[in-house]
Parts: sequence; C-alpha cells; structure tokens
Amino acid sequence: MSDWLVLVLAMLGACAVVVVITLVRHRRAPENEDPSETPDVIEYMTMWIGVVYAIVLGLAIAGVWEARSAAQDHVQAEAQALHEISERVRVYPPGVRDRVRADVDAYARYVVTTEWKSMTERGRVTERGGALLTRIRHDVTDYQPRNDFEAQAYQPVLDQISAADQARNARADSTGPTMPPVVWWGLISGAVITIGMVFALQIRRTARELVLAGLFSATIAFMLFLIWDFDAPYSRGIAATAEPFLTLIPGAGA
Repeated sequence: MSDWLVLVLAMLGACAVVVVITLVRHRRAPENEDPSETPDVIEYMTMWIGVVYAIVLGLAIAGVWEARSAAQDHVQAEAQALHEISERVRVYPPGVRDRVRADVDAYARYVVTTEWKSMTERGRVTERGGALLTRIRHDVTDYQPRNDFEAQAYQPVLDQISAADQARNARADSTGPTMPPVVWWGLISGAVITIGMVFALQIRRTARELVLAGLFSATIAFMLFLIWDFDAPYSRGIAATAEPFLTLIPGAGA
C-alpha cells in the first residue's frame, strides 16, 4: 500500500470518527443540554492542551527531519570520500590506480543495488559491504610508495578511507527508527486527548462545527503521518537516497 494512500485513509478515518462520535453524542444528549454553557475552565484546558500538543508535534517533526537530513549527509560524505580516493590515486602506477578505482566502483554498485535494499527492508547494512570497503583500504595500505610524490599522496588517501569508513558507520547507526516507542505512545495518546477535548466543548451538529472538527482531526493525522514517514531515514516516502553513489559508477548517469 502506498504511503500517500495510508495518509489519505488516515485523514479520512480521523474525520469520520469525529463526525460519527459527534452525531452519536448529539443523539444521546439530554434535550435541555445547552452547548453554549460550557464552563470557562474547560475552554481554558482545551486551549492549553492544544498548545502543548502543538509544541510537542513541532519538536517531533523537527527531530525526525533533522535525523533524515543527517542520514543524507552521511551518504553524501561517504560518496565524497570515495570520490576523493579515486581522484587521489591517479599518481599511483596504472595497476594500483586501476585496482583501487575498480574496487571503489564495485563498492558503490553494491551499495546501490544490494545494501540499500537491506537498509530499507531490514534496517541494517551488510557484512559484504564492509568487506568491500576493507578491500579498498588494503589496496592502498598494501602498496609502498616508490617516491616522494607518491608518498605525499599516501596519507591523504588513508584519511579519505577513514572518512568513508566513519561515514559508513554513521549510515549504519541511522538506519533504524528515530523515535523511541515511548514517544510514539505519547504522541498518539496526546492526539486522542486533544481531539477528545473537542467533544468536551460540546460541539453542535452544525455543518461549520463538524467541518472544523474534522479538519482539526485530519491535521493531527497528517502531522503524525509526517513523523512516521520521516522516522525511517532510508525507507518510506520522503527518505535519503543513494544518488551520491551513482556519481562513482561509470555510465550510471547516462
């Protein structure tokens, strides 16, 4: 099922629940009930709960969006480090240079075609990807520079390999959900309480009040969907992509 279809169904479901509960409550309400006589304290509590929950939603969205942006930054940093390795080994003999570049290409292809699928479906990187990155490291460390010019390029290449390894570890650490389960319980409970306070105001069955209550509930459902969608940085709808790795694969951008 498409993520956007889930969003539409969630928003429609939230609106339907509000409308149904309002109609049922109105039918069972006493004949002498006056919705305009809602105590001021209830209105104050409803406003206070709504403001607090809006702040919580805003912080949650900011947190998962920051995690998603950081995940994309990890991918970009890893791809950039690999690109620097391919460029800096140009001073090495053709055999060493071509071997390093071929292994960088093999690693990038594996990340795009295989490891990314493992990240989105199982939430983890693969041992094979780590082995391919280790092979690149061995290609460089096993070669002994023959002159000062090659020696000057040796340490910068090692630094870029370390940067790629660090970015890969950061990418592996950010594959899981960002929000802990207890936060989700708080967000869902807060949504129920916030929407429930709408009924505490004794809304009537007028079209205007029903539309506003439905839109209010649909907005909360939309915010929760955004948090859920951003909560998995490498999967679902709006996620980090492997596009930076494509620049390392010859002919991938053609």
